[in-house]
Amino acid sequence: MQFYSSPSFFLALAALALPAVVLGLTGRPIKRYGEVASFIMLALLFSASPMQLGCFAIFVVVAVAGTFATLASWRSGRCNLAVFRVSLASALAPLVLYKLTAAAGAGIAGFIGISYVTFRAVQVLIEIRDGLITELTLGDYLYFLTFFAQITSGPIDRSRRFLADANGAPGRRAYADLLTRGILLLLAGAVLELVLATMAKGFFDPASVPTGTPSLTALPVAGAAQEVVRAYAYGIYLFLDFAGYSYMAMGASYLFGIRCPANFRAPWRACDLKDFWNRWHITLSTWLRDFVFMRFTRAAMRHRWFSSRLTTACAGYLVNMVLMGAWHGLTVDYLAYGLYHGVLLAATEVYQKRSAFYKRHRRERWYRLLSWAVTLQLVIFGFSLFSGQLTQIVGGIING
Repeated sequence: MQFYSSPSFFLALAALALPAVVLGLTGRPIKRYGEVASFIMLALLFSASPMQLGCFAIFVVVAVAGTFATLASWRSGRCNLAVFRVSLASALAPLVLYKLTAAAGAGIAGFIGISYVTFRAVQVLIEIRDGLITELTLGDYLYFLTFFAQITSGPIDRSRRFLADANGAPGRRAYADLLTRGILLLLAGAVLELVLATMAKGFFDPASVPTGTPSLTALPVAGAAQEVVRAYAYGIYLFLDFAGYSYMAMGASYLFGIRCPANFRAPWRACDLKDFWNRWHITLSTWLRDFVFMRFTRAAMRHRWFSSRLTTACAGYLVNMVLMGAWHGLTVDYLAYGLYHGVLLAATEVYQKRSAFYKRHRRERWYRLLSWAVTLQLVIFGFSLFSGQLTQIVGGIING
């Protein structure tokens, strides 16, 4: 079963959501039933791949052992760093192994949703280390780690926010509102991902769409113009496809009383690259900001690795975005995409902090319009890196 794309998924979701709807509309807690529904949905997800199921089960066992060992290691208000580091390495090891071997075509220890589940496990460990999580039951942890609606495509939820919803009963009126919004999000996401994204895909990869779908071959363009159309079409497709998945994940979460955070906020309106990453894949960018960028910059300032705060911030952007690219995959295209955005964010930071021209005109309409247009081109160029389009063009030029 493929989540959010196959008819069997929607049939299973409808059947399993019905008891949750009854519980919610009668003002009763949904959590216990939600745990059962998640178990069933995950069984369906991994039913075609016992190997992936085994890898997933091993990951969960290791994550549980590391999390509760770290939680138990607190003494006199401090966490045992050795236990924390071993637990953190154990949680990250399967994802690192999978990414390294996937780049070579093997993909050892991988399973559907490994990236998102790893982010959840790591987040809990770090917040235990920081003293933000001092109590956690096994049932709560497992529900957060394995909640089916967000496991394959995000958004990346936070444990304390998730468990506040899971352990509460929203009340009839509040749940009725969640139910309505959830159904609308499911419908909107299905239209974006299954209809509009398919249409957009025809304009950069005509061979992959059904016959009769509007495609690039129908346009009277060729050469460089065709590549420009492909670049824009891919950017639109990527947004429609991913936003569609995210909206459906939000909708499915709402049915079970979980107010899943949004992943997109009008990204095409962004006026600079920092604004873009506050609007695009929001839960990933905020996760990296909180657990990578902020920690790196604090360590750099404490140990005086760089001469100024501005240089520290620029280095932080580079580390942050290269890691983001590596999270997508250890290929030239993804790593180049991460480095590209790291450089752009660092350049944006320097420009906004040092440029008198920017400070003088940043609120003026003409400047904001110009900044929006430039940002759009930079974003589309980045998507060309992400998709491998530029690699293909360069390879064609070299070989031609």
